[in-house]
Amino acid sequence: MNQTIHHFPEGFLWGASTSAFQVEGGYNEGGKGPATTDGSVGPGIADTKVAADHYHHWKEDVDLMAELGLKVYRMGFAWSRIMPDTSCTPNPEGLAFYDQLIDYLLEKGIEPFVTLYHFECPQALVDAFGGWKDRRMIDAYVKYAEVCFTHFKGRVKRWVTVNEQLIATAAARNTGDTETDPRRRQKNTYQMSYHVSLAEHKAFALLHQIDPEAQIGPVCAMQVIYPASSRSADVLAAMNAEEMMQNYMLDISVRGEYSPYAASYLRRENFYPETAPGDDIILKSSGPDFIGVNYYFSDCAKERTEPIRFDRFPPWSGGDFQLCDNPYVTKTEWMDRGIDPLGLQIGMRKMYDRYRLPMIVTENGMAYSEVIGEDGCVHDPYRIDYITRHLEQIQVLIDEGYPIFGYCPWSFVDVVSSHQGFAKRYGLVYVNRTDTDVKTCARVKKDSFYWYQQVIANNGLPE
Repeated sequence: MNQTIHHFPEGFLWGASTSAFQVEGGYNEGGKGPATTDGSVGPGIADTKVAADHYHHWKEDVDLMAELGLKVYRMGFAWSRIMPDTSCTPNPEGLAFYDQLIDYLLEKGIEPFVTLYHFECPQALVDAFGGWKDRRMIDAYVKYAEVCFTHFKGRVKRWVTVNEQLIATAAARNTGDTETDPRRRQKNTYQMSYHVSLAEHKAFALLHQIDPEAQIGPVCAMQVIYPASSRSADVLAAMNAEEMMQNYMLDISVRGEYSPYAASYLRRENFYPETAPGDDIILKSSGPDFIGVNYYFSDCAKERTEPIRFDRFPPWSGGDFQLCDNPYVTKTEWMDRGIDPLGLQIGMRKMYDRYRLPMIVTENGMAYSEVIGEDGCVHDPYRIDYITRHLEQIQVLIDEGYPIFGYCPWSFVDVVSSHQGFAKRYGLVYVNRTDTDVKTCARVKKDSFYWYQQVIANNGLPE
């Protein structure tokens, strides 16, 4: 028998994650409306039309979750499945799909932990008024949230407002923003971000009113940025990078305001968002109960010595910093920024010290190109090693007194990647399909599934 090194706290939420658009499929079934994420990524790359076909395999998937021993399933709702058009009228078939899924999760003793918005913006709202660029999106989101909070009251006890605002507001495929001028596109990103934060705060207040026992919070793409050297200019560049790639969003989501540096930068570049009377009251009168943390890798920054460029993907292009290579991390085919488990501890310490809120790891995973072996199995020791090394860092944090209440690796099953289809796999469960051949999407448990099953059963890592 393996002995455990440490037991995690009693009641620790061992889970796994997916998102609606990457796992469900059924893009034109059950009354679902189109979403910004439904379009083709490129020739020969799988899109979201079938994805992992969870829409038709949901019961089998929940049975696998129960076999794994999950305490919580961090899942997503597809907004356009619940509200397919601009009328914001709930779609009974969409609600019925999530009813059956959530009821079966609860029957199996698994807590549904629901993300309201994970990149997939309803195309109808983009076509009508530009989506998050327009304040009307705030009201549409609040109506959507109200329907969800009311309909699932008592069944869903933890909610996520928005997954990774950094990517949700910066990637054109997610937002539907067709602006071609780089500076205007960047300005749009900050305006959309501001509207998202207003919507979040309205949702915080609304849930606490509708279901006082439930909790809600944002999920951030945690940025751990090291200075390229001990030069003070590089240290400042790393601080600036963390500020504009993470903290400016969390500051307004949690505290209801920008930091002095972030506000100064936005004004200097003429990016400061347009506001309206009463916004301060909305932003200051409510707050989240926790922060969800997505972490895959750290990054590195150095002093910017060239003019700021805005013609690259926004979060990584403009600012008082320049991202650069880190020679001290291990890189792989898909983890090209490097693998850095200690960065998880560093980032979560910084986050707690700044915001003083409980935290849960909502995504953390190892991508790999995988196929079923001749023995009919998928052997993934690299994923077991990756998760082990990150759980060790979480254990250190918990032992030191940091309030971390759960861990959800990405992902439960293989999901369609936003840009790399099914060539890039993260799952504990293999989905038997390729980019060009959907096959039957049969589920095959990987070695990491059985390993994680033991971790959960032991409530701790084996020796």
